[in-house]
Amino acid sequence: MRRSIAPQLPPRRRAHVFRLAALGLLLAGLLMGQATTAASSRPTLGLALGSGGANGLAHIAVLQVLDELEIVPDRIAGTSIGAVIGGLYAAGLSADEILDIFDDVAGSPLDALSGLAGSELDLTDLLQLGLGDGGLFDSGGFLRFLAGHTQARTFDDLAIPLSVVATDYWSGDSVVIEAGRLFPAIEASMAVPGLFKPVPRGEQLLIDGGTSNPLPYDLLLDDMDLVIAVDVSGGRHPESDPVPGIADLLFKTFSIMQQSLIRQGLAHRRPHLYIKPEATGVRLLHFNRIHEILAQAAPAADELRDQLTIWLAIQADAALP
Repeated sequence: MRRSIAPQLPPRRRAHVFRLAALGLLLAGLLMGQATTAASSRPTLGLALGSGGANGLAHIAVLQVLDELEIVPDRIAGTSIGAVIGGLYAAGLSADEILDIFDDVAGSPLDALSGLAGSELDLTDLLQLGLGDGGLFDSGGFLRFLAGHTQARTFDDLAIPLSVVATDYWSGDSVVIEAGRLFPAIEASMAVPGLFKPVPRGEQLLIDGGTSNPLPYDLLLDDMDLVIAVDVSGGRHPESDPVPGIADLLFKTFSIMQQSLIRQGLAHRRPHLYIKPEATGVRLLHFNRIHEILAQAAPAADELRDQLTIWLAIQADAALP
């Protein structure tokens, strides 16, 4: 009698194999459901990059997988740090080039946000005296630093269509920006309340998109055949996180709100692939811990690589006569 090898696999590996098998059935069903499309067309892929402060550097690990597999998203939707990294990627920068940008300014948490390294700015350009403008920091230096690495200035200049999510302070509604000037849209999307000042836009006053839609995969589901959502909202770990001070309480409360919104969204409608990289011991402004963040994101990136490899194999089989 033939003996099954499944019980010999470690439990975690066995669960991973079963997940991949289930994913293969799901992706096969998705492709079979595309029978109404032209035979020459290919399945489309949408990428949603979520809000999460420095945890969002894990998005780079996801983009490295796409570059490795030579997969180019058809659309990107990003909120806050997801809009920052998604905007650079949509402008044509590779994952490694984006990594180099953040690596160059990883000397301190403030350097990474302000773009002070290698510039003529100093700390007084970043810090504001008081909160009269609604924020402790001015994100202008950071955005000028980013803009120096790409020629893209408007959404029309992008190689990949991009949706940037912000929130209107007055109405509380999510605001999706897909046209006009690129970096003011990114500035609005990352305007964390109390940290960065709100951004006026007509009659609107825009703040961080994470307050209304921290993981904007819903913008892609109706148009894309496969949607990947990358959740970098993090978590809290009593066994490893320090006792929170006032700053941690403020920013982690913001994170709790985002996680609640994401759970509600997932209960209503899920993306095809949901990726949540580990984020232990990382605070909102810990951009200087980029390599630690990427190391923690490696298992999630490996899982995504396996999933997309199956997707590519199914596409190849479907294309055979």
